[in-house]
This record gives sequence, structure tokens and C-alpha cells, in this order.
Amino acid sequence: MDKKQTNSPVSLKHITIQDPFWSRETELVRTAVLPYQWDALNDRIPGAAKSYCMHNFRAAVRRNEKKRKLGDAFLEPHFTKEGWVFTPEDPQNPDDQFYGFVFQDSDFYKWIEAVAYSLTQHPDPQLQAIADEAIDIVCKAQLENGYLDTLYILSGTDKIFTNLQDHHELYCLGHLIEGAVAYYEATKKTPLLDAACRYADYVSSCFGEEEGKRRGYPGHEIAEMALVRLYQTTGKERYLKLARFFVDERGSRPYYFDKEKNLSSPSDELRYSYYQAHLPVRAQHEAVGHAVRAVYLYSGMAAVAKETNDASLFDACGRLWDNMVGKKLYITGGIGQTHMGEAFSFPYDLPNDTAYAETCASIGLMFFARRMLEIHPDRRYADEMERALYNTVLSGMALDGKSFFYVNPLEVLPEACRLDERKFHVKPVRQKWFGCACCPPNLARLIGSIGSYAYTENETTLFAHLYVGGTVQKQVGGKSFSVCVSSEFPWNGCVRIQFPEDTPEFTLALRIPGWCSTYALAGAGGAKQTLRDGYLYLTKAFRRTDCLTLTLPMEVCIRQCSPLVRENIGKVAVTRGPVVYCLESVDNGEGLWRLSLSPDAAAKVEPICIAGEEFPSIRIPGFRQRVSEDSAELYKPYTIPEKEPVILRFVPYYTWANRGENEMSVWVQSE
Repeated sequence: MDKKQTNSPVSLKHITIQDPFWSRETELVRTAVLPYQWDALNDRIPGAAKSYCMHNFRAAVRRNEKKRKLGDAFLEPHFTKEGWVFTPEDPQNPDDQFYGFVFQDSDFYKWIEAVAYSLTQHPDPQLQAIADEAIDIVCKAQLENGYLDTLYILSGTDKIFTNLQDHHELYCLGHLIEGAVAYYEATKKTPLLDAACRYADYVSSCFGEEEGKRRGYPGHEIAEMALVRLYQTTGKERYLKLARFFVDERGSRPYYFDKEKNLSSPSDELRYSYYQAHLPVRAQHEAVGHAVRAVYLYSGMAAVAKETNDASLFDACGRLWDNMVGKKLYITGGIGQTHMGEAFSFPYDLPNDTAYAETCASIGLMFFARRMLEIHPDRRYADEMERALYNTVLSGMALDGKSFFYVNPLEVLPEACRLDERKFHVKPVRQKWFGCACCPPNLARLIGSIGSYAYTENETTLFAHLYVGGTVQKQVGGKSFSVCVSSEFPWNGCVRIQFPEDTPEFTLALRIPGWCSTYALAGAGGAKQTLRDGYLYLTKAFRRTDCLTLTLPMEVCIRQCSPLVRENIGKVAVTRGPVVYCLESVDNGEGLWRLSLSPDAAAKVEPICIAGEEFPSIRIPGFRQRVSEDSAELYKPYTIPEKEPVILRFVPYYTWANRGENEMSVWVQSE
């Protein structure tokens, strides 16, 4: 591992998105998603679950104002068997209570991060004014010592850092840092960044190897990668040191979570795999436990490995990546097979109709993939980042940006979602909001920052991992220049790259996707070409007359699953380029399980209108098993089923459930 050869995301200030697909998505976030989510955070969406997020911050501000007013007479609010105890001045005011989940603060932090990315691309004084006012509220909620978590500010500061296993103080710190850094980079305003630094400094004073400090670590990870980002922004080594401590301390014996509960830790018992804390991270070989926590941890491990040039930590990341992607990944890029703990299951256990595949988990997979790419550009990371993006991630939000999926199954029978408690977690239509609303703002910040996933760089090389159209500013040897990319992804594999001015010699690294059996490049005359780890490296001083055209044929592909996956024996799935397709009963009639197709049948791509937009659908000849008069008979002697020919219509998986409640299936029987 050579740190000199690593790369970093191109600053969003140096990227202008001009792309038929992604301009629409980022504009949707700016004009619809961000205003809608701000209303949700303030409990102003009729019929939606309450957030209480901004309520809690405002209540914390009132609490701090009372403390300053009353001084020593102030009584810390806390909960007893008799109920809530408040200050004598306001003994029974429910407006001063904490409501919602323990991690509710993080919803605002993710929202403000998404706002920051939007402001980078689209300056908006009105949106920025709303954000500044909200940030002022959050900063006023912070305690004098730097602590900032409304759960314990409102329910008793004596409980601070006493339940790392389940209460998400360090998780909220991580999201605060991510939002604060993004807002500072977008606006150069420092109040939220200062608040994040004060909280991180307080945490640093409480945790570490030094005598008197807690040797604990987050129950829900994300602080690790966020602290690395804070280090990169401020240059303060203590933040990197704290991130590394959290990574290295995790899973050590005796277990810290046992210490919290005054339990003994049997030496031969692996505990806390749900939290990825059962073993030291370098000894972990299998992706286990809560899927979102896992990929957030792995992202932090990769970030620390890069900054500290830690080859053993990078190797551990590689083993965990291979296990997760090779044995526990849905074809849609979903991870987390079971709703029991929102967790990974055992290898090759990939049920379709009970899949959890949380939207946040696939977003976390993208975090992990990009950080691995920063260390070692290899298309196997970018391919999975792209798979997750164009399928499960985008599936998490309706085409109008105003309803959301938490869970992303690969097969849905609406009746079963209502009557079978094993599938109660699966929703056949997107929801307006969630009490546990981690996914919607996570989606907004991911889409808003898509440019930093598409392009990374080092001193001499610009890497194109995702083909997102726009202009990228690059600097080599003190000279700045532009690289203009025109892309027709994800519907067409034609990419054009132009140079508005002559450039110094540099290297342009273009990913050749694994789903592409061949490729063609035109216009690269005189460039030194090298194909390595799925990237085509072109080294040249480009002229402003140069125009590169990369053609990546997007053919309809009928895919099968490993025979080790029992749920998909005898079934196939349809893909085209990076997009996975599915059947919906609105197009194919009810009873999707009775449909089948021949893998060698000729496929035809033709447009379809979904929610007022046009998408490419795929039509393939297939069959439907007939239902006869005796079909209601549960068991009978075998006879060859009667089938009628039909034309099956497949639509992009991420667009499903935008035309009302209906059946859906990714996998279909093969003839």
C-alpha cells in the first residue's frame, strides 16, 4: 500500500453537473426533497410520522437558557420512576421533553449536509437563510463543555456516555461532523464546524488509551470516517488519532459493552457481532450484524487505513469486502438479508420477498466502495458502487421525491405484506416519512454529492468511476484546466470527453465496467494506453481539438444466480448496463410467480411512461402458466403445466411502485 498513489474525491466546487439523468435528480433534491424534508423535520407533513428532530433542538435551547437564568438553582431534567423531573420553574412542561429515537439529532445533520451539497451546485439565498437559522438553533443547544446530543441534554446529563452500545451519541457526532464540514466547504461559514470541533474535542477528552479515559467505541459506527474527514479539513491530528483509536479498540477483550453493564466476558464466547465488536477488526473475516453499522465501520476502517498507510487494516477491509460482495449481496446492490436486526444473514442466504436491503445500507456500501477506490482503483469496487446506486439507492425514493422506501425487497405480493407478519417490514408503496427517518436525508446527501463518487484524483491522474456528465476542473503542475464529460448513462453507454483548452500531460483513468463484454475508444491518438484493474489509463497532453468517445455497449443480459442460493434455483434476472429490471403486475397481470421466460428469447427495448416520465422498458417473449378449473385443488398427480405465450414487460427496478400498489418480482422462472 503506497499512500503516494492514493487518490481523493474531487471537490464538489470543482465539478459542475450537466447530465440528463443526474441534473434531474439533483434538481429534484433541491426543489422538492429538501423543502419536503425540512417540513418533515419540523412535523409539518399531514399524515406522516412525526420526526421531533427540530423540536428536540429547540427544547435543548430553552433548557440552556433556563440554566443560564437560574444558575445553581437549575435542576437537571431527568427521568425517575415517578416520571419526568424538571426545574421548579416549569415542573410539568411536555415541550421540554425529548421525543423520538435516540439518534433523532442525526436527521438534521444529514439534511444540512444535503443542503450544503445543493448550495455548492445551486446557490440559493433563501435556502441558505433557512439553513443558517437552523444552525443557530443547533449551536445554541450545545453545552458549554462542547457536548451536543439532545437525548441527554433533555433527559439528564448524568447519563452522558453511559450506554454506548445502544444510545447513539457518537453516531450523532459523526453525522454532525459530516454536515458541518460539508456546510463549511459550501459556504465558508464556521459556526456549525466550530460546534462539531468542540464536540469532537470533548469526545477526545473522554475517550482514548490514556489513564482516566474511557476505552469505549461507538455502538453505531460512523464517527470513525467522519473524524477522518474532520482531520482532513482542520489538519488536527487528534481527530485522526481518535478515529484510529475507535477502530483499533473495537472488539478488544474484555468487551467494553460488558463493562457498561457490569458483566463478565467469557473468554471463549464471541459476543456483540451485531455491533461488529465481537473481534478486533483485523481479525474479522465475515460481514456480520447490522448491515448499516457494518458498512459504516468498514468505511471508517478504509479511511483510517488510507491516512495512516496501514496495510493490515486495508487487507482486513478487502477480506470483508470479498465476503460481503461475494456471498451476501443482492443483484440490486442491496445488503442486509434479514429484518431480524436489519442484519446480514449467512452466506448465500438471499430471500427475495423477506429481504431487508435497507436504503441506508446500500448508501453505506457506496461509502465503503469509494474509500476502497481511493486506496486502490479497481473496477470491482466501482462496479458495486454503481450497482447499488442505480438500483437499491434510487429505489429508496419515489420519482417525485416525496415518499420513500426503508426496505427494498426483490419480490412483493401486497396481500402478504398485510397478512404475513414475516413480511410486515416490507411495504408495497413508499411512505411519506418514518419515525426512524435515517434513509430519506441519507438519500438527499448522497444524490447531492454524486460528483464526488463519480470522480477522484491525485496529482497526476483523474479517475472516472461513474459516468456522470459535467465539467471537472483539474490542476496539474500548477496549471488548471477543464475536462468536459457528456454521458448518456444509465440508458446508453456512450461517453464523450472534450478539453476546452490544451492541457499539460496528465492521466485520465476510465473505468471499463464489468457488465460490459467489450468496449471501443476513439479519438485517443498519441495517448499512452494501459488497461489495469478494469481501468483504461490514457496519458497525454490533450489538445482542445481532442474528443474522446468511449462506447460501452448496453446489451440486455439474462443473468442467473449461484446454485448455492436456494431461493433462485431455476430463475433468471434481466439487466441492461448497470440497471436491474423487474416485473410489475400493472404491466404483466397478477400472479407474477406463474410467469417464465426462455433465456435465449429475443429482447426488445422500447419506451414506457412511468409517473409522467419516459424510461426504457424491456419486452421479452415468455409464458404464463394457465389456471384451470381444478387449480384450486391443493395436491394432485403431476401433469405437464399448460402455458400460454405472453410478452413480458420489464421496467427498471428503481422505478417500481410509482404506479400504485401492485406485485413486483426481479427473479422470474426460466424455461
